[in-house]
Amino acid sequence: MGRLFNLGDVITALDAVPARPSSDYDLNKDVVLPEGRKLRPAAVLIAVLDGQVILTKRASTLKHHPGQIAFPGGKLEPGETVAQAALREAQEEIGLDPANVTVLAELPPHETVTGYTVTPILARVEQDFAPIVEEGEVAECFRVPLTFLLDPANFAVEGRRWRGTRRHYYAVPYGPYYIWGATARMLKSLADRIAA
Repeated sequence: MGRLFNLGDVITALDAVPARPSSDYDLNKDVVLPEGRKLRPAAVLIAVLDGQVILTKRASTLKHHPGQIAFPGGKLEPGETVAQAALREAQEEIGLDPANVTVLAELPPHETVTGYTVTPILARVEQDFAPIVEEGEVAECFRVPLTFLLDPANFAVEGRRWRGTRRHYYAVPYGPYYIWGATARMLKSLADRIAA
């Protein structure tokens, strides 16, 4: 893949490749999903600042996904759009002012094993800021180069036992950070579209 150094190139590439939804089940074809299942809407912000994607490490005390790497995000409140929810959650979790963010694209939804349909919002952060993490929910805020995350060669398929069966998932480790599961799958979808 040619290295993309600006988000304009990324958006142009996205416009050229059709979007497809993804899910935590993509690598586990033996899973049969029930028809008519009710998924709760959620949104995450793929925020890019100076060529780096902003990620969080979830607090180890959380009931769901403790210690995992995630985008800022969460479930939609009544009347919110996915972009509004992603921006609100980023402000709550890492202190990112929505006025400092330009939304660039709504990416295809991702279905999680926890019953959410998560819509990633790709955005540019206009000016650097000092993250203020929401104690109790976010342990750390850090950045990973966009060019690293847009290279499909940096992703691997790994597996572990979950609820009595072996489950496979994407992982894209970076330094001390083990990025996997839904976060890695959404990034892989983006990387595949850019590389196409």
